[in-house]
Amino acid sequence: MRIGGFQKVSLMDYPGRVSSIVFTMGCNFRCPFCYVPNLVLPERFRGAEGIPPSAVFSYLDSHKGLIDAVVVTGGEPTMQADLPDFLRKVKERGLLAGIETQGSNTLMLESLLSAGLVDYIGMDIKNALEFDDYNLATGGMLSKQLFDNVKKSIALVRESGIEHEFRTTVAKGIHTPESIGRLCRYIRGEERYFLQNFRTGVETIGNGNASLSPFSQGELDAILSEARKYVNAALR
Repeated sequence: MRIGGFQKVSLMDYPGRVSSIVFTMGCNFRCPFCYVPNLVLPERFRGAEGIPPSAVFSYLDSHKGLIDAVVVTGGEPTMQADLPDFLRKVKERGLLAGIETQGSNTLMLESLLSAGLVDYIGMDIKNALEFDDYNLATGGMLSKQLFDNVKKSIALVRESGIEHEFRTTVAKGIHTPESIGRLCRYIRGEERYFLQNFRTGVETIGNGNASLSPFSQGELDAILSEARKYVNAALR
């Protein structure tokens, strides 16, 4: 598994647990608001050795009782063919396993769920579930198959019975209160939905895209108000 980063301790990424975070390299989307281009763009990590999985497990083994869970994020972790084996080794150590995904690899997600290898899923939903809106948010990388996969993955997560949350990074120039409202109608009734405002002052895949900017607090309040008609929404 290609690992581009390892955060040994987090109190934020697995609800109510102390977790370690594994960052994988590679993604098939190019969301302009993405702030980890070093994990997404092949030219940024081609030839990089990365962090061997053995180093992650060595840390976990030496900190038994201190770490409750491991969350694998990215990039897009479901692009890693050996993700199931990695998560199996996490579970064998008596730890909880979580993934953060954008849902484009439904087959991998379904395999992980069927094998009982995931205890928690955080899924990014990029925009309203309409092709043009979603294609805009994914940097023009969407195909009909990938779009169908995203919708299937949302259904899989909702029907899985395991702990999960959905979240959306919102950027002016891509999202509107109306588009978030349409998204939230699609996942009506969800108890954990988080909005994250676009950040400036950090490198993103869409650097130089002058059409992107954060929403003001008043605008975020309007988006939240629309979202809360359908889901339990909060800012993160």
